[in-house]
Amino acid sequence: MVNTSINNIFAQTEDSSLATPAMNRATIFFLITTVVGLSCGVASFIFGHEAIYNNTREVPWGMLISTYAFWAITSTGLCIYAAISHLFGGTRMAIVSNRMVWMSIICILGAFATIGVEIASPHRMIIYNILSPNPTSNIWWMGTLYGMAVGCMIVEFFGIVSGLSKIAVILGTAGAVAEVLANSCLGGVFATLPGRPYWYGGQLPIYFLTAAFLCGACATVIFNHLAYKIRGIEMEEPVKNAMKSAGKAMLMVMVLYSVATFWRLIMYYVGGAELGRIAAGALINGPLSVNFWVLEVVVGLAIPMLLLILSRLENVGMMAFAGLLVLIGQFVARYDLIVAGLLVPSNLGWDNAPTYLDYVPSVYEFGVIIGSISLVLFGFLLGERIFGKVFAQKEH
Repeated sequence: MVNTSINNIFAQTEDSSLATPAMNRATIFFLITTVVGLSCGVASFIFGHEAIYNNTREVPWGMLISTYAFWAITSTGLCIYAAISHLFGGTRMAIVSNRMVWMSIICILGAFATIGVEIASPHRMIIYNILSPNPTSNIWWMGTLYGMAVGCMIVEFFGIVSGLSKIAVILGTAGAVAEVLANSCLGGVFATLPGRPYWYGGQLPIYFLTAAFLCGACATVIFNHLAYKIRGIEMEEPVKNAMKSAGKAMLMVMVLYSVATFWRLIMYYVGGAELGRIAAGALINGPLSVNFWVLEVVVGLAIPMLLLILSRLENVGMMAFAGLLVLIGQFVARYDLIVAGLLVPSNLGWDNAPTYLDYVPSVYEFGVIIGSISLVLFGFLLGERIFGKVFAQKEH
């Protein structure tokens, strides 16, 4: 009887127009790529993290931590926009909010998959998070709040699918609050380390929240554009209006993010700590300068701004491409932030320490990244196939 009820729900939500051989092949391809990519991380439990990843005692965090931060921040942005649409209603983006909830869940699962193969004993995190909580730890709060957020969003999405709108609104709001607090704690993990002046201070929690609004707007445009492309149909006018609103948010937050980035760097040259100034120099004219100037500034900010202005927020395809460039820039920005804070030795000036330490991600680390991206794309295609009618609902 339970199976019959589940089948009835899926019959009311699935989009049979996507049950094509091409879609099936694409879904299977991303599933296989996910398994293969994440298997690179699973190998670390067999051969040892020190043999698989290029992290060292001096540079303990690297690309996997930055990727976790990227997916977690993107999930937060999607969740915030969806919660605002569901809670207040009447917004143009409300028409695509159901898809935002689903993709917020998928993005946070991508973050969990990445961090799950990065830490040496993920099972201890789950067990002792409950048995031995530490309320004085930012990492404990971050893990707890993200766990609460994904739980709330799953129940929220169930409420959306089953038509329990009040439950969806309540849990969606709770999930958004938990995501914002978790995102703040994620920034606090770095901001409360006085031994790393490049991170230390009150900017990072707000900086991460700004990045969440930016990444959430970009992901909204991209996933909705892809949803209509894979169906081969024209986007309806109300959805186009939603994309315009997301584009406006993207452009506005890009300006705010650019200003925040400028002041984060300039402050190290007007009285900041010497180690923080050297770390900032890694971005401006050091080993990370190509990443910063080419990928963060030009590809991730300047070109997308130009594309959005030229599109006049009318060309959704151009807006989606601009959003993709922004996400690429944001991915690199998270990497640069993590690595720049660790490349400068804390004992600089002693024991013949170099100005900058070396760190290059291993092939296995890149494999995990590909696996996490494939997981998000697999979740997107699976959601469009199973819940396509839910995403197409016009009433919220």
